Amino acid sequence: MTRRGMGLPGRARSFAKRASLALTAALALSGPAAAYDLPNVNLGFTSFLDGAPPSGPGWYPTQYLQVYSAGRLTDTRGRSLGLPKQDITVFASLTQLLYVSPIKIGPGALGLDLIVPAIPASSADDGLNGAALKAQQGIGDILIGPFIQFDPIMGEKGPVFLGRVEAQMILPTGKYDPTAAVNPGSNFFSFNPYVAGTLFLTPDWTVSARFHYLWNATNDRPNIGFGPTVLSTQAGQALHANFATEFSVTKELKLGVNGYWLQQISDTLANGIAVPGRRERVYALGPGALLAVNKDNFLFFNAFYEFGARNRPEGQRYTVRWVGHFN
Repeated sequence: MTRRGMGLPGRARSFAKRASLALTAALALSGPAAAYDLPNVNLGFTSFLDGAPPSGPGWYPTQYLQVYSAGRLTDTRGRSLGLPKQDITVFASLTQLLYVSPIKIGPGALGLDLIVPAIPASSADDGLNGAALKAQQGIGDILIGPFIQFDPIMGEKGPVFLGRVEAQMILPTGKYDPTAAVNPGSNFFSFNPYVAGTLFLTPDWTVSARFHYLWNATNDRPNIGFGPTVLSTQAGQALHANFATEFSVTKELKLGVNGYWLQQISDTLANGIAVPGRRERVYALGPGALLAVNKDNFLFFNAFYEFGARNRPEGQRYTVRWVGHFN
């Protein structure tokens, strides 16, 4: 039997192809103006000395505050979308509790990470009285993950390398509105594991990086920008990373440069059909500082200026983070 005989009849194949092309064309025109596909992930929340908590085993309560503003929404070629205005502002809060236990597995200690995000305030101005852009506020998707914090690799003058791996999961617990472009929740489960490390080039100069892989489950209430015939979507897989380098100016103060990168590596699916032209990408760089208030309290200040965006907003992020420690 020929390959043609094993597949659909010619007319059925032709109809399926026309339907797929029609769906793809419709999404390419209507989808990006309403919302983008990937969930909220760690872009710019972590930076310096990311390879290990700063004070050894114990409990680490952490509070993040981040302001993101964008005046440009981009298409697949990085051009601005055809809206009278493209202004988005989001004030995000993350409350984290991290525990590094005394339980060891080989060269590492077991731990657990829990993060509750929220969007206390957000706004979107499209110049069309909200016809294309709508912003929501509320509690976001909870992040939880077990991790292994590896023992430091030591040198003659102190630590040389600190590292950690975490099987992070994003649970669909947050507020979600399929008519909104800015949502605290995504309405689908995501698996977002990462590996993080800090390399000591000298006792006063470090380089840190965190590399994530992102896999997303199906959304059974997709954004209305996909159109009334689309009953389910699945955001594509992605890679993203935070990176930073800092130098100790004094014993308490470190100054440096930080950045992040995100690249979607597979197409979003709509009704199980791949939709080309929606893969997201962005880069960001900016200055940062770390202040050690005392041995158990630390303040991080980071600014990020985005560029090279595709199918995403392009703007600026400003993050303040407090990290505490107790046994």
